[in-house]
Amino acid sequence: MRDTAPLTTPKATSLTWGQEFRATTLLATPLALANLLQMLTYAIDVIFIARLGEDELAASSLVMAVFGLIVWSLNSLTGAVAPIIAAELGANPRAVRPVRRAMRMAIWMAVMTAAIGMALALVTIPIMYATGQPQSVILAAIPYLLAVMWSLIPMVVANVLRTYVSTLGRPIFATAITAAGIGVNALGNYALIFGNFGMPRLELIGAGIATIITTTFIMLVYVAVIQWDKKLRRYRIFGRWWRADWGKFREILKIGVPISLTVIAEAGIFGAAAFLMGRFGASELAGHTVALNLAALAFQVPFGVGQAVTIRVGYFYGARDTVGIQRAGWVAIAIGTGFMGMTALAMVLAPITLLSIYVDPYAPENAQLVAFALQYLVLAAAFQLVDGVQAVAAGALRGLQDTRVPMWMAIFSYWVPGIGTAIGLGFFTPLQGIGVWIGLATGLAFAAALLLRRWIARERLGLT
Repeated sequence: MRDTAPLTTPKATSLTWGQEFRATTLLATPLALANLLQMLTYAIDVIFIARLGEDELAASSLVMAVFGLIVWSLNSLTGAVAPIIAAELGANPRAVRPVRRAMRMAIWMAVMTAAIGMALALVTIPIMYATGQPQSVILAAIPYLLAVMWSLIPMVVANVLRTYVSTLGRPIFATAITAAGIGVNALGNYALIFGNFGMPRLELIGAGIATIITTTFIMLVYVAVIQWDKKLRRYRIFGRWWRADWGKFREILKIGVPISLTVIAEAGIFGAAAFLMGRFGASELAGHTVALNLAALAFQVPFGVGQAVTIRVGYFYGARDTVGIQRAGWVAIAIGTGFMGMTALAMVLAPITLLSIYVDPYAPENAQLVAFALQYLVLAAAFQLVDGVQAVAAGALRGLQDTRVPMWMAIFSYWVPGIGTAIGLGFFTPLQGIGVWIGLATGLAFAAALLLRRWIARERLGLT
C-alpha cells in the first residue's frame, strides 16, 4: 500500500511551502476524517437516544460529560507516544527497537490507566446528586454509566494503535476502521435500544452495550491490520509484550501527563457547562447537547490537523531542522483556521439544516430544544476560529515535546476567565445558558492567544 505521509522528512531546504501544505494535507485529511467518523459514532448514540425522550438525552449527556472527559484525558496521555515515535524516525528512519519499546509501554499504560478510569467514572453519580440534577435524569443515567464504563479499556488501547498506524504513515487505516465501527455501532444501537432483530428492548443500557461491542471490534481490527500490513508488522509491537521498559514508560508520562491535564482543563469546562446547563432545565441541557455536538463535529478537523502537525513537527524536531519546524507549524495553523472559518459561516447561514442532523427541528415536541440550540449555535460560530487556532498551536508545540507550559496556559484560560465568565453571566445575569456559552468562548480565546504567542516565540525560548 502506498503511504499517505512519509516516514522520514527531507530537509526543509528541499521543501517549498506548497510541498509542506501537500504533505500536511495528505496526513491530516485521513486523520480529520477519522475524527469526524468517530464523532459520527457518538452522534449516532445521540440520534438514537434522543428518540427515547429528553430525560434520556439529558442523562446520556451528563454521563458522557464525565466519561468523555476520562476518555479524552487517557487518549491524550497514551497518545504522547506519537511525538516520541516521530522524533525517533526523524533522527533515524531505521529506529525499529525504540519504536517497538515506546509502543509496548504505551499499550501497557493504556490498559492500566483505563482500569483506573473505570473506577473514576463512578464519581458521576455523586456529582449528579451534588449539582441538583432532576431525579428522573439521575435514575436514567446510572444504569447507562454502569454499562458504558466497560468500553474504556478497548477504547484507549484502540487509540494507541490508531496513533501508531498514523505516525507510521498509514492514517487511512484509522479512517477505514472508524467507518466500519460506525456500522457496528448503528446496528448495535438499533437492535439493543429499541429491541430489534429479536433483541430485548434495553433503551439506555442497550446504548452502553452497543458501545462496548463497537470499541472491542475496533481494537481487534487494529490488531489484525497491524499484523497484516508489511510496514506496520516490521516493528513487531506485540512481540515480547511482557517486557517492561520503564525508561520509555517515564518518557511517555513526562510528555503525556501535561497533555492529559490540558485536555482535562478544556474538556472539563465543557463537562462543567453541561452540569451548569442542567440547573436551568432539561430543555436547556438538551439544546446545549445538540449545539455542542455540532461544534464538536466541526472541531474534529482542526483536531486532526493538530494531530498531523504533531507528527510533522516531530519529524523535523528529531532531524533538528528548525526551518522545517517553522513551515510545518504555520501551514497547519493556516489549514485549521481556514476550515473553522467555513464552519462558522455554516452555523450562521444554515443552523436549521445543521440541527436536523440530530433532531427533527419542526417537530412540536422539539420546539424548546431547537429554540435554545439556535441561540447557542450563534455563539458556537463565534468561537470556531479561536478553537481552531488553539487546537493546532497546541499540536505544533507537542511536536516539540513542549507540553508543561502549554498545560498551565490551558488551565488558566479555561478555568479562570472561561468558567468565571460562564458562572458570572449564567447565574448572576438574565443570560443563563447564553452566558455559559460566552464563558466557553472566552476560555478558548485566551487559550488561543497564549498558545499562539508561545509558538511564535519558540526559538527565543529554546524549544527547537
